Amino acid sequence: METYTLRRIQSMLGISRAVISGLMDSGFVTPSRGQRGEYRFTFQDVVLLRTAYSLQEARIAPRKILQSLRRLKATLPSELPLTGLRITAVGNEIAVKEGNTQWHVDSGQLLFDFEIKAEQGNVSVLSAAPDTASDEPSDWFERAIELEATSQADAEAAYRHAIRQAPDYVDPYLNLGVMLCDAGRCKEAVALYRDALRHCPGEALLHFNLAIALEDLQRTDEALACYEKCMQLSPTFADAHYNAARLHEQSGHTSKAIRHYSEYRRLSR
Repeated sequence: METYTLRRIQSMLGISRAVISGLMDSGFVTPSRGQRGEYRFTFQDVVLLRTAYSLQEARIAPRKILQSLRRLKATLPSELPLTGLRITAVGNEIAVKEGNTQWHVDSGQLLFDFEIKAEQGNVSVLSAAPDTASDEPSDWFERAIELEATSQADAEAAYRHAIRQAPDYVDPYLNLGVMLCDAGRCKEAVALYRDALRHCPGEALLHFNLAIALEDLQRTDEALACYEKCMQLSPTFADAHYNAARLHEQSGHTSKAIRHYSEYRRLSR
């Protein structure tokens, strides 16, 4: 079975690492690990991730995306069917069609039109044009996501506008921080995440992303402290255990590394 790396997924689909991490943390995408510990994504994962991104572009609320993916995940085949797989919105339901057989995913929430079609090993998505955004923070956040593909500067401005309007709104911090790190601006990302934690100290994913940014700056001890805080807030956050184990292993703390690797394996079963 062909698998895909995280870097390839980001390149293929244009999805930020924060979005992918959020979906993984929620259990909607569960990639395996390669020989070097890297994530390996299946065809199912690609379809789920691309669906999530398509829904974001159509400005569907994040909670509705997660509700839809939860139901969609159970209907997907493990391999790409030779007849082609079509996923489309019909009224308030998602319809899945394979060959001449069609069934519905019982979401009852969606108010959009999008299509994912996979034929002969290719996956493509056609999305309806989003409605004009209001001045709500969530609309500025969704506008920023759309702008990432065309203008990083405009996307950053939109994320920061959303943050100014709602300083306790976590999602803009997460996406903007990843975008800054991807642009080599990790120090700015660290400052952004620390500011976010003043308003949202109990958000485990903020501590996790801060740890990753600190890793990129080679600030290992601070990164470990952030992973520990993440695990304290969310004991089932498997990737925090894995990353902490890796850093302890690199630092020669064998017993700590073994403890976190063991917990990661237990949580990943």
